[in-house]
Amino acid sequence: MIEIKTGRLLLRSWRDTDLDPWAEMSADPEVREHLGPLLSREQAAASIRYFQECIDRDGFGFWAVEVLETGELVGMAGLDAVDEEAPVDGVEIGWRLARSAWGHGYATEAALAVLDYGFDRLGLPEILSITAVGNVRSQAVMRRLGMSPLTEFDDDDGVHQVVFRKER
Repeated sequence: MIEIKTGRLLLRSWRDTDLDPWAEMSADPEVREHLGPLLSREQAAASIRYFQECIDRDGFGFWAVEVLETGELVGMAGLDAVDEEAPVDGVEIGWRLARSAWGHGYATEAALAVLDYGFDRLGLPEILSITAVGNVRSQAVMRRLGMSPLTEFDDDDGVHQVVFRKER
């Protein structure tokens, strides 16, 4: 079992008890603003299964993010293969947090740990991150991580996306 600990967070495998907070987060219009439609409880459960299957199969994926002090699930962070629709290939870092977790530096803290894992444990030469051009909060995190804009493209839904990159 892969776990990544930071000063305040635990990135870990998914548990059955994560479904309620994850489903609530996945049905929040503000959390999903740049991610597409809201997810039903069933879709949220399916995403948890997918995330865990990737972790078990590949040794990386999107881990559950828990606050160490409280044990509260506040979101996810991790690595995944870049979608086929993107004009780049490679591994992408991503994160998603509940609104209650915004503004605490958790996204940056979790993402820094994920970058270290990707570079040091997996030996990746570069890690990408992709978001909607209008998602300035995620872009701010990308810049704090030392990532630089690489290219832009329109996805299959016509959403203008920007790709950031960090090299080892």
